[in-house]
Amino acid sequence: MSTIQTDLSGQTAIITGSTSGIGAALAEGLAACGANIILNGLGDTADIEALRAQMAATHGVEVRYHPANMLKTDEIADLIGFAGTEFGRLDILVNNAGIQHVAKIEDFPAGKWDAIIAINLSSAFHAIKAAIPVMKAQGRGRILNIASAHGLVASPFKSAYVAAKHGIVGLTKTVALEVAECSITANAICPGYVRTPLVDGQIADTAKARGISEEEVVRDVMLKAQPTKKFVEYDELVGLMLYLASDAGASCNGAAFPVEGGWTAA
Repeated sequence: MSTIQTDLSGQTAIITGSTSGIGAALAEGLAACGANIILNGLGDTADIEALRAQMAATHGVEVRYHPANMLKTDEIADLIGFAGTEFGRLDILVNNAGIQHVAKIEDFPAGKWDAIIAINLSSAFHAIKAAIPVMKAQGRGRILNIASAHGLVASPFKSAYVAAKHGIVGLTKTVALEVAECSITANAICPGYVRTPLVDGQIADTAKARGISEEEVVRDVMLKAQPTKKFVEYDELVGLMLYLASDAGASCNGAAFPVEGGWTAA
């Protein structure tokens, strides 16, 4: 019986949308296992530099930042190329960048729809398209797409987000089939509600859309769907990601893994 450890020393990981929230936690988890990290996302320049420096110092790895705008195809391609320039390889791609807007479909702004589809779905396609040739040349790679429980089931007032996340699950399956013989895997992680800055914004927007209090949104809308009645913790997502990124997860391919306390079990 072999013992597989999550040692990612010498590997390089890109995590989009990693300057805060889930993305930052995922980057921290990969760094803790020895991977060199490329951060990406929005935020105050000083805050991003502080995060980069802290992560590098804490884990003794190289950490870089690339400001690619997920709305711009050429900048996404440059982000993938940056891994080669800085580290000479790309082993792990985590597509995590995402935005949200909550509104009735008849009131849903067309611009918001376009932006959510572009950032939550199309940016993953463009990143994967650029990354696969690199991973094929190396003979190994891991693609991890952060979908959502909303990639498996729907909720009202989130038409663009639900459509994009269902699309991410479908994209993951297609990529997995195409690269299965190249020692590259593609999987989706489908979290339930995690208390992130994005979710905090959803709480306020949902309260407005439904005409209820923010406390009622948390109790009767968000956590009502999760049988555990608890928000998902960052570490729970990190643990699954590390399994899928390691050799232990080599036979997991094209799957969508719910991490939502049983929400989609019903």
